[in-house]
Amino acid sequence: MPEAFGPGHAAIQKPMAPSAYWGMEQIWDTKFDNHNDMFDSQGRLWLTGTNHAPGTPAFCRKGSDNPYAQAFPIDNNERQLAMFDPKTQKFTFIDTCYGTHHLQFGFDKDNTLWTSGGGPVAGWLDTKVFDETGSAEKAQGWAPYVLDTNGDGKVSDYTEPGQPQDPNKDMRIAGSGSYAVMPNPVDGSVWYTWNVFAGRGGVLRFDPKTKLSEVYYIPMPGFGPRGGDIDSKGVVWVSLGSGHLGSFDRSKCKAPLNGPKATGDHCPEGWTFYKYPGPGFAGIGDNSAEASYYTWVDQHNAVGLGNDVPISTANEGDGFDALVKGKMVSLRIPYPMGFYAKGLDARIDDPNGGWKGRGLWSSEGDRTPWLKEGGKGSTPMAVHIQVRPDPLAH
Repeated sequence: MPEAFGPGHAAIQKPMAPSAYWGMEQIWDTKFDNHNDMFDSQGRLWLTGTNHAPGTPAFCRKGSDNPYAQAFPIDNNERQLAMFDPKTQKFTFIDTCYGTHHLQFGFDKDNTLWTSGGGPVAGWLDTKVFDETGSAEKAQGWAPYVLDTNGDGKVSDYTEPGQPQDPNKDMRIAGSGSYAVMPNPVDGSVWYTWNVFAGRGGVLRFDPKTKLSEVYYIPMPGFGPRGGDIDSKGVVWVSLGSGHLGSFDRSKCKAPLNGPKATGDHCPEGWTFYKYPGPGFAGIGDNSAEASYYTWVDQHNAVGLGNDVPISTANEGDGFDALVKGKMVSLRIPYPMGFYAKGLDARIDDPNGGWKGRGLWSSEGDRTPWLKEGGKGSTPMAVHIQVRPDPLAH
């Protein structure tokens, strides 16, 4: 397998100039380019990464008898899936037609694994089918993002991105695609943050039953979505580059959710914005310069701040910002200085252990950990954060 440094941004094979720390030494040598991991109910670890050079199997491409390929063939992707079983100490590599980035398990009986980063398509893997058959082809599926602009409740002939809207057709949308992925525990839909890198930013809802999508663009003062999550009521929470935590509640929408006007600007009332703590930029009014990368929702009070509390990485604030009962609570990590988190999750180890039996977990370390306190030789680390109910709690 060749070295795989990521889709154009993580590293390059030959440094362009000497590093002040490493000279011309190549310090990255990854072949899998692992991006994101998630445990399943059996304790197996699922990963998004690079299994091979860019390309797809024949069953993904035009001319295949695979029904998904017949509907929307895929010739190329840069990341696929893998699974590590701690019991057998073996990796299984799964060749997906669609690209992968972030991943989350759905709430269905088949433990469907949903991924983002599929470019023009939503992609999923039925892990039950994969366990039963060992066939990546049989277990996976994908579908383009199609808005029901003709209002007939099903995927019909559609216009392509950039073409004029046709009242008799649906509309396929594109851009930089999906980033965060969020299966909805309420109705089985799957949500994504949308167009993080190019195109109008927003959130997108995909219905696995109809294969139809709905997109909701972010109105001002919000902009710049990145990572997001969903709460137990189906409300989506998103880190925004505008210095806000944004929430989108589809139940607040007043206009029809499909039809010719349901093209992204039809539900501004669904959005609410909460300004992050910290100073802002001068001359543009009340704002925060916080540039949160990702938001995770604690649906089960695993941290101790309450159910359905959204917690954002505070990447300019050395820690995390949690929205608790409408107010921001900052969780600051004192060491190492410049703490920078790219993800977070939580775990209840002892439900009867009070605050000591639960806590937030995160990783510390961007691609250049030697630039932080500790200097050259510093490596990424796992960080456990526990919240006392009061300063004197034991």
